Amino acid sequence: MQFLLSIFEDESIYSTESAWNDIIAAHTALAEAMQQAGIMRGGAGLKPAATATSVIKRGKGVSLHDGPFIESKEQLGGFYLIEVPDLDTALAWAKRIPMAGDGVVEVRPTMDEA
Repeated sequence: MQFLLSIFEDESIYSTESAWNDIIAAHTALAEAMQQAGIMRGGAGLKPAATATSVIKRGKGVSLHDGPFIESKEQLGGFYLIEVPDLDTALAWAKRIPMAGDGVVEVRPTMDEA
């Protein structure tokens, strides 16, 4: 099964070059472990939320808005796409995702291909 591990945390934690370098090194190590385990199918870090543009559809209308769709303390900072046998294994990998502070990793299965 494939699972998307979406990483949400307060991006202001990484405002210093040292904090940024530390988290990049930690994610590089995790990605290497996932590759060695043969489960990595994709992933990427994302640029700051301020660079986002949201396309919002309401009824028949569509509008564009600068920034993320949801205003919250945490921002979507990146993701991993992994393929593992079950949810328990996906959760075990999600627990290994590095964060400098508080945050959330949403673990969600992808839709089965038919």
